[in-house]
Amino acid sequence: MVVREFSAGGVVLRKMRGRWFLAAIEPHMTRPKKSPKRSDGPRKAPAALVALPKGAIDKGEKPEQTALREVSEETGVQANLVTKLTDIKYYYVRNWGDGARVFKIVSFYLLIYRSGRLGNISPDMRIEVQNAYWLPLEDAPKTLSYAGEREVAKSALQYLKAHPELGDHATDTTH
Repeated sequence: MVVREFSAGGVVLRKMRGRWFLAAIEPHMTRPKKSPKRSDGPRKAPAALVALPKGAIDKGEKPEQTALREVSEETGVQANLVTKLTDIKYYYVRNWGDGARVFKIVSFYLLIYRSGRLGNISPDMRIEVQNAYWLPLEDAPKTLSYAGEREVAKSALQYLKAHPELGDHATDTTH
């Protein structure tokens, strides 16, 4: 049997010094313990996981409300809804609990930064998110860790190109 899950997330854009940035997070990841292997060369540390803020849609909540809530909880910033960008769909197998096969749909929304300080999150959320930072939007399609989220970043770039007036509504901040 396949379980279905629905989540929503946001691409929060902020214009700073004439450039667009998006709010990215580094979730805490528990990696399986591997036995150390001998190698001839220096060992590279695993790259940090870079993702977009997202989470499960709560009962009675609309996906766009979830996106705004998750962005606030995981990044510390408040944002305004612009439009729905896309849905990404994938399967995964839970590595906890029942080990079920899950079909997941994540709806992503384009948001514009309104207020707040990135990384100003509750102690409870620090268990989930180890870091939040502004990532140059043009770098996101190659920096984000998940293929689906890299496509979401490309959709955000395309939307901005098609709607240059969006820059008129974003306050260009210098910090």
